[in-house]
Amino acid sequence: MKVGFIGFGEVASTLSQGLMENGADVYTCILGRGTRTKEMAKKTKVKLYNSYRMLAERSDILISSVVPSNAIDVAEMVGKYSKGIYVDMNNVSPKTVRKTLGMIKNGKTVDAAIIGSVLKNGINVKVIASGAFAEAFAELEDYGMNITVVGDENGQASGIKLLRSAYTKGVSALLFESIYHAYKMGIDKEVLNYISETEGQDFTDSSISRIISAAFHAERRSEEMIEVVEMLSEKQNPIMSKATAEFFRNLSKNIKRHENRPDNYIEVFNLLSED
Repeated sequence: MKVGFIGFGEVASTLSQGLMENGADVYTCILGRGTRTKEMAKKTKVKLYNSYRMLAERSDILISSVVPSNAIDVAEMVGKYSKGIYVDMNNVSPKTVRKTLGMIKNGKTVDAAIIGSVLKNGINVKVIASGAFAEAFAELEDYGMNITVVGDENGQASGIKLLRSAYTKGVSALLFESIYHAYKMGIDKEVLNYISETEGQDFTDSSISRIISAAFHAERRSEEMIEVVEMLSEKQNPIMSKATAEFFRNLSKNIKRHENRPDNYIEVFNLLSED
């Protein structure tokens, strides 16, 4: 089984490692990519193609894992070359994913979404999938992935993902704002402890992880929330989701740039306060 990845960030590198450990041949292309992506590909020891055309033509399953704003562009770039199954695993709206997958000329497409933390769960992270070729994509379970087919139409998996994100990203934004101001007041540990009394003993650890992730992935989450707003705006005025999108947009602008994931939330807050 030859599995290709377009984009090679945290998601692609983690899944690649697990797939290779379970016997899959994994490829990517780093043409035009940044230093961090190239270092990650080297560290993972993934096989490389010299062009995206070669990657698309020779992959049995080609997974797109890029920032939401690039989802359409990469599909357009490889759409006429893709020979196998093309999987959109980007945090985009059902409308966007249908437009994206419509560019794949052979029609072998899957709408897929990650549910949970790749960093914590690795190859076992839950992936939901929909579309006519979702069952074929789910054959990657033979190589260690954890895939659940949720429907036979493109847009169903991405809809579930974004509705979940509307909740989880909204909670993360409120948590970040609350604990940041608690930190500035010198009472962050006390606030976390008192909230834990009602939210459960794992609250503090999960909160720290949420705060770090919010900062490290602020730009990506801003783009994801824009997709959420677009989807929800078809039915109503999504006030809370708009506020969450604005929060992550401001955070991505105001936090000091960092290549490596911060070790703790104090480091995150210091990056913000030094701006």
